[in-house]
Parts: sequence; structure tokens; C-alpha cells
Amino acid sequence: MSTKHQLRFLFLSMIFACYSFAVSAQDLSTPVGYLSAINTAQEEMNQTYMAYMSAAAHGRRAKKVEKLRQKVLETIIDARNNTNGLGAYKGDNSLKKSGADYIMVCYHVFNDDYAKLINMEEIAEQSFDGMQAYLLMQEKISEKLKEASQQMSDAEKAFAAKYEIKLIDGKSELGEKMEQAGKLNRYKNQMFLVFFKSNWQDGVITKAMNNKKVNEIEQGRNALLQYAAEGLKALDTLKTFNGDPSLAVACRQVLTYYKKSAENELAKLSEYYLKQENFEKIKKSFESKPESQRTQKDVDEFNKAVKEINEAVGSFNKSINNLNNGRTQALENWEKTNKEFTDRHMPHYKKKFY
Repeated sequence: MSTKHQLRFLFLSMIFACYSFAVSAQDLSTPVGYLSAINTAQEEMNQTYMAYMSAAAHGRRAKKVEKLRQKVLETIIDARNNTNGLGAYKGDNSLKKSGADYIMVCYHVFNDDYAKLINMEEIAEQSFDGMQAYLLMQEKISEKLKEASQQMSDAEKAFAAKYEIKLIDGKSELGEKMEQAGKLNRYKNQMFLVFFKSNWQDGVITKAMNNKKVNEIEQGRNALLQYAAEGLKALDTLKTFNGDPSLAVACRQVLTYYKKSAENELAKLSEYYLKQENFEKIKKSFESKPESQRTQKDVDEFNKAVKEINEAVGSFNKSINNLNNGRTQALENWEKTNKEFTDRHMPHYKKKFY
């Protein structure tokens, strides 16, 4: 999964209270029927949301995913209208109000908060702090939904207690899928931050190399060494997900590559740039003298410098190839494993319109 796709994979955890009722018919004159009608008003919204999440996680085309998000918004509006159309139960408006409040939170999340997250994407990719803030905002929005959902669940329980309805706690297939999706996303976000910190620092070093900034390369190398070591330690608490260690193994391979490159190849590159700077000084000094004024010592020193820089270029090119090949292999494996891991653990969910 690319960084951009990771950002687009917006997951907002929701809690679905799922109860069995003594009577299933929606007779609004009975408390059971009224409670059932409140739940039914939200059912299409919940199902469409899960279809959206499944499509986004499994890498469906961006247009199809966005179309599904718009469908979620439509079903949220339908749920609000259906809830408002129920009226109060024998003058008791508490459950209807809770349902309407919950639905409006869902609407603001998928309309307003989603737009804010999209605006944060570019900033998120520019630094570790930006990415951490982006994922933190996801978590806060998720908590907002969970809190609203819990309040809805509490309102249902209070309504049931007031009208002596016996509720039997249970989980629907949809509820189980949502719970699995929530756990998966939390795990992947933690793993992604571990990966991203070193990956981003590697990009900083590449930019410094392109600009031949020796001090920045060395500073970046030391930072990468630190981040990779910290990441490898952090992976000790993220070993598996539901017994599957594959993503952690792939992340460990990437960080091991970064650690080794910082210890070996990048150190050699820093040495090369210093040698190149020194050669340019010798060359400038040599060429500044008229040929008639050059001594044999000057010629010997210059020829020696030319030989050394040519040897250094060969070593430099070898190090660059090692870095590029190692990076490509590690990142391709990370991307491949990430996709396979998501496909295994993210529940597949479709609706008729999908």
C-alpha cells in the first residue's frame, strides 16, 4: 500500500449495539416495535458505511470509493429523515432524539471531518510530526463516533428499561466485521508510523545527497540510525495481528535495511563527498597556476588526487547501487505484504449497489 493509499484509507470506528427483541414486528404502538424502527432507520447507513470501508481498504478505484462515500452521506440523510418521521413514542421523545443526534454526528464526520482530513494529506506526507497529527486526527474522529454510538446504545438500554423490554446482547455479522476492521486499522496505523518515520528520514537523506550537502547527509544518517533502532524496538510490541506476523516481519526488514544502510553505505557516501570536496580544492589550486610555474610535486599531487577520486567514484557508484537495490527490495516487499495482509484481515463487505 502506497503512502497516498494509506492516507486515503479513512477508517472511523463505530460501535453497533445489536439486540434481540421479544417481538420483531415494527408496530410503532409498542415499545419493542418503536425501538426496532429506530434501529432499522440506521441499518442502511451502517451497511453502506461498511461497504465503503471494505472498498477503500481493498484498493478499489478512487472514483468508486468516493462514489461509495457519497452513498454513505445519502444513506445518513435518509436515516435522519426516517428517524425524524417516526415521531415520539407516547410523548417520549428521548430515543428519537438520541437516534437523530447520533446520525448527525455521522453526517458531520463523513462530510466535514473527512474534508479536513483530505486537506491534511499533503502536509502529513512532509514530516513525521505531520503524519502523526494526521493519524491522531483520525483517532479523535473515530473516538467521536464511538462516543456518539455509545450514547445511542445507552439511550436504547434506558428506553428498554423504562418500558420493560428484555434485551439480549449479541453481535450481528455486520457488528463483528466492524469490530474486526477497527482492530485492524489501529494495528496498521501503529505499524505505519513505525515504518513512516524511517522512510521519511531516508527521503530527507536522498534530498541532501542530490544537493551534495555533506553535513545534512551526516545529520540525516545519524537520525535514521536512531529512528530505525527505535522502530525495531517498537516492533516488539507489535509482533502479530490475530496470530499473523507478516506485516511486522516486513516492517522489520525495511527498518533493518535502513539501519544497515546508515551504518555502512551512507557512511561511505559521506566519505566520498568529503573526498570530492578535497579534490575540487586541489584541482582549483592546480589549475590556478600557470603551466610554466607548476612543479613536479604539484603534478604528482594532482595525479594522485585524480587516481584517488576515480577510485572513490567506483566505490560511490557501488554504494549507490547497493542502497537503491536494497531499498527497492525492502519497499516492494513492504507494499506487497501490506496489501496481502489487508486482504486477509479486512472483512469483505458488499451491497447490491456496489
